[in-house]
Amino acid sequence: MTNSSNRPAWAETLREKYLAGEASIFIVHGNVYDNVLIEKERMILGDFLAKTLLADKTVLEVSWAQGLRKVSGPEALEGNDSVDGRVETVRFNIDSKTINESGVGEAFQRVESYARRDKSKIGLIIPYAGTLLPAGDPSFLSNNERAAFTTVHRWSIDPTLSGKDKDFVVVLICESPNDVNPALLNSPRVATIEIPLPDERTREQVVRSSAQGLDDETVRLLAAHTSGLRAIQVESIVASQGGSNLDEAGRTKLIKSLLEGQTDADERAVKLAGITAGQTESEIRKLVGAAQAPNGSVRDSLLSVIHARKRELIEKECGGLISFMESRHGLEAVGGNANIKAELMDIAALLKSGKRSLAPMGLLAVGAMGSGKTFVIRAFLKEAGLTGVALKNIRSKWNGATEANLERVLATIKAMGPIAVVIDESDRSFGGKEQADTDGGVSSRVMARLKEFMSDTDNRGQVLFILMTNRPDRIETDLKRPGRLDRKIPFFYAETAEERRDVLAAILRRGIVPLAKGADKAMLDACNKMEGYSNADIEAVALLASEFASREEKPISAAILTRAVEDFIPPRETEMIRLMDLLAAQETSRRSLLPERFNKLTNQEIANEVSVLRHNLREA
Repeated sequence: MTNSSNRPAWAETLREKYLAGEASIFIVHGNVYDNVLIEKERMILGDFLAKTLLADKTVLEVSWAQGLRKVSGPEALEGNDSVDGRVETVRFNIDSKTINESGVGEAFQRVESYARRDKSKIGLIIPYAGTLLPAGDPSFLSNNERAAFTTVHRWSIDPTLSGKDKDFVVVLICESPNDVNPALLNSPRVATIEIPLPDERTREQVVRSSAQGLDDETVRLLAAHTSGLRAIQVESIVASQGGSNLDEAGRTKLIKSLLEGQTDADERAVKLAGITAGQTESEIRKLVGAAQAPNGSVRDSLLSVIHARKRELIEKECGGLISFMESRHGLEAVGGNANIKAELMDIAALLKSGKRSLAPMGLLAVGAMGSGKTFVIRAFLKEAGLTGVALKNIRSKWNGATEANLERVLATIKAMGPIAVVIDESDRSFGGKEQADTDGGVSSRVMARLKEFMSDTDNRGQVLFILMTNRPDRIETDLKRPGRLDRKIPFFYAETAEERRDVLAAILRRGIVPLAKGADKAMLDACNKMEGYSNADIEAVALLASEFASREEKPISAAILTRAVEDFIPPRETEMIRLMDLLAAQETSRRSLLPERFNKLTNQEIANEVSVLRHNLREA
């Protein structure tokens, strides 16, 4: 393999493993459907392999779409026939029609015959390897598919084809290792090489080569805030691909009209035009309109548009498997929950300070429904300055697709750090022990990979997992251990009238109907009547009072608030709520976060009462 000082790290790893004789067959996975940037030249992965790593070889490619073809090297191979020493010239190509009709057997036989010739140097690239060597139970594979993977597996262990003194290398390209037959993954002579998403330095090179007119500040801003995107996606932000009828001058003119009367309108328009390439007029109007704050800086406008385009590209890339979480409020908007806010403020300060070694790996928010977990966690994300993504259902009915979905999401998440991954109702996502016995082991494999990722210390301070649940007892104990979920934060309903007043006041401050002057005492009196109400119940009362006041076109008075409290009927599931409170107390990692009524209980007393409640609720 050829030597070069400017190859990506993954390519150098592949070269070193080959030269050391560790492997001659490589499964290259991860960010394989992207451009590779070498000295300002952009190439697809197959061309990069042929022109750099395999430049000293005759490079062949086999696929369903193009059959067996030569990518680079001599037009034909000449060599001594293994039987009678004749010199024979053999042509490379087998068309795709033949491959589709009779499988890849003939193509693999021809490749092997080339590789066995004297002084031959053969490199074989198999793009979309999962289509030729698919994963699956051998009993469900066709004869051609079984023959294909057994042939490649035999190549990996055949000493006449592999080893230091041989010059035959095979590169399988797939998005996930789970796409190809597991027999290949388990072979000691097959190496897997992951191509990561581009780092900040690479993204800066992409931006500079794609949009040479951008100033240095905008280039660096784009590079710093496009983590998690492929190179071609970064390029799509700054370089028009013909999807819009607006050139840069047209975009600048349009944006100037949208920003008319604002501070620095001309400067904003020029910079925003540079990062809205390929957008239609309606898309630009929506994007730029949403990005403008009345007193925001040019940098804020740029960041807002960059983040909007990034969210759009990543959600599309992940096929709806993740969604971004937005919060308009920080922890200052949270009423009550003083202990919880103090704990989360400390964690936010750690994350902001960059002290990665002290940051928790994960948080578990536990508490009864309506206790404010989701709102508080969203506020925490804003306070900590973290991008938050919600992990959606990654399961698929197709064989191997669930594992591939998970790998795609985890690779994107890791590249986007620092980031928080929020999983609501995590007992439903990670508590299905029954399903693990009926889904062919998919749940077990997904859980094992997720646990591995969550406990990877390289992610500390970069990827924060936040699980929320009201039934922590249904989550696997191993998932909840320190090192995966270091902090377990319990949420309870407000204990006193004063705490409920704080919650109600915070809710009303966020509303559109103001509280009448002098109604503060009435608020405390109303909260005295709401003992046992959840945060969600208190919010329902606030909304009802707002509705009454809006009808009368006046602020929320003491009389209106009292009427709303008397009219509202809260849901009452006393035993279930008590059970959830006890489970939250049982899970917490710090006694100082517990209210006094649970601080006095021993672990055994909590366990005994939990057992009784489960029996009463027919869960035993």
